[in-house]
Amino acid sequence: MALWMVLALSLLPGIGNFAGGMLAEFGKTSGRLLNWALHAASGIVIAIVSVELIPEALKVLAGWWLAAAFGAGGIAYMLVETAVEKAQSASDSSTGNTRMWMIYVAVAVDLASDGLMLGSGAAVSIGLAIVLAAGQVLADLPEGYASVANFRRNGIRRTTRIWLSASFILFSCGAALLSYTLLRDAGEEPKMAALAFVAGLLTVAAVEDMLEEAHEARRDNRSSVLAFVAGFVLFTLVSAGLETLLAA
Repeated sequence: MALWMVLALSLLPGIGNFAGGMLAEFGKTSGRLLNWALHAASGIVIAIVSVELIPEALKVLAGWWLAAAFGAGGIAYMLVETAVEKAQSASDSSTGNTRMWMIYVAVAVDLASDGLMLGSGAAVSIGLAIVLAAGQVLADLPEGYASVANFRRNGIRRTTRIWLSASFILFSCGAALLSYTLLRDAGEEPKMAALAFVAGLLTVAAVEDMLEEAHEARRDNRSSVLAFVAGFVLFTLVSAGLETLLAA
């Protein structure tokens, strides 16, 4: 798989994030819409893990290797999240500019994990990379919406919000190129371990961050659950459709 193709696919999560951000920037924002968007994004992420990443890794890895890699990914996300939370706590009495950068770092970590997943998937096959890229575009639309809505709530200027949203593309591209370069000549086991590692990252992000933020935005109701289910179903249908097209 050519490096330029990996770069092109890695642009998609950042573009999806930016598009969602612009919906929040120039459209209507509310706690209810944010709640639905984040539930849908969580459903998509859980579908990526359960429909694509784990089944792919199970083809090669023994169960205990899969468990170890998944656990390492979850713990890694928790460590990064803890560091960001400590920095946020230290800035609670600081300026709005400092708080802005804490939000920025948190979203950048999410985009970097998207890039890591795409680079690892591209090292396995182009078909897997395309399906994962499509899924991340779907998930990053509501995530981008949430990030810009957060920037607006913290009083960040519009011009700064737009530039910050656009710059997230660099994190997904950088992480994708790095992981692909490291894994493309590796054996099957390291590639699948990387997929399981990313699955742990994404699962913790969906369950602990996206859903928690959704609950803070607005209390859940049946529509919230429906949004979660719709996200899972949407990615599963997109995945099946793309795999059929690629096979043909």
